[in-house]
Amino acid sequence: MVRPGLLVSVAGGSGRWSVVDAGNAVRSLQLNAPQGGPDDLPSLITGAASAINATEIVVYLADYTQSLLVPLLGAGLARDEQPIETTLAGRAFTTLDIQRAPDGPDRIWVPLLLGCERMGVLEVVTPAAADPATEGPAWEVAVTVAQLLVNRRLYGDVVERMRRRLPMQVAAEIVWGLLPPLTFATDDMVVTAILEPCYDVGGDIFDYALNGDVLSVGLFDTCGHGIKASTLASLVVSAYRNARRCGLDLVDTAISIDRWVRSEHPNLFATGLLAELDRTTGRLRMINAGHPGAMLLRDGKAIRELPGPTALPLGLGHLSGRRPRVHVEDLHPGDRILAYTDGITDARSAEGEQFGLDRLVDFVNRALNDGLPSPETMRRLVRAVVAYQKDELDDDATAVFLEWRPPHTPLAHLRDLSALATGSP
Repeated sequence: MVRPGLLVSVAGGSGRWSVVDAGNAVRSLQLNAPQGGPDDLPSLITGAASAINATEIVVYLADYTQSLLVPLLGAGLARDEQPIETTLAGRAFTTLDIQRAPDGPDRIWVPLLLGCERMGVLEVVTPAAADPATEGPAWEVAVTVAQLLVNRRLYGDVVERMRRRLPMQVAAEIVWGLLPPLTFATDDMVVTAILEPCYDVGGDIFDYALNGDVLSVGLFDTCGHGIKASTLASLVVSAYRNARRCGLDLVDTAISIDRWVRSEHPNLFATGLLAELDRTTGRLRMINAGHPGAMLLRDGKAIRELPGPTALPLGLGHLSGRRPRVHVEDLHPGDRILAYTDGITDARSAEGEQFGLDRLVDFVNRALNDGLPSPETMRRLVRAVVAYQKDELDDDATAVFLEWRPPHTPLAHLRDLSALATGSP
């Protein structure tokens, strides 16, 4: 039996077996990466290829629109961009499975993941590509490469430049610099999001954080466009994080954001969804501050829209004497929540017809029935919206997808009954 992470292969038809330990490649990458800058990563990664019986290892990064995989090349290497929709490399990215071609037996395509965040793919060229035992070492190297890319890209611009196929406007630079990773997952929940147009956004922004058993999610749409909108978005998400990190509850968090917007931008406002999911019980608590309603999806279908605004838009709270109202929803295992900004539903075709809520629900239903991973559902949704408007969005189109998938716990309801008996909240 072969240990995980070891590759056993026949060398050159001689009948002799050789054992390749991915640990050698991993150690080489981890020890040598700090000695160079981000621009040295392609050569460093290629240099580790021989440790897993490969001749080349090439990194491909997804561009901002997630439509192309762009090679991050070192000296002496030549590769073309790979369209995500029509290539094996793209299939590895979309399905999160290793891909190999019958007519290209010398290479495999490995998803490049940091946790559940899709960064791109790794092309591993090896004479043993047809051997399933190559997959373990290739996965280990891919995980290490993803970690190095995240750690080292902060010290230079090579990764950012490769991912950009168009010049990015300053408003978009502000927003992208504030966003968390697009996808985060644990064994019992997934949160994933998408944002378009990538190079000229301004008003939409989202954030999330897992603290203990509570996942907090915020989706905001500020009025206006350009720098003014992105400046307001920066304030809104920073006020959201500050309130959350100060330990404020959901209502006081909404009130704090509202007051900051009114103080610093008295003539502007933002709509928002603020949600908290208890991942042990599935209880979802949500404030809708003038935002489009979120959709509840169950058993592969969109079953209903959650209640609309329970508070005025952020920055306009002084016009009402009421505190924001919290909607409570007890999710079933496997339930999903789709939240979106109006740039999704308001997108118009060349004939002037809106994308609309019905088309959005139909698209998501079909994606769920196809069994797509949540990040891929989001990618295809935003690409469909962009295509519907002929690649010319009039407004930011942003969506957040939240999935609760706990392990089977048939007695979990007893925890709530116990809390009621003791008078606990």
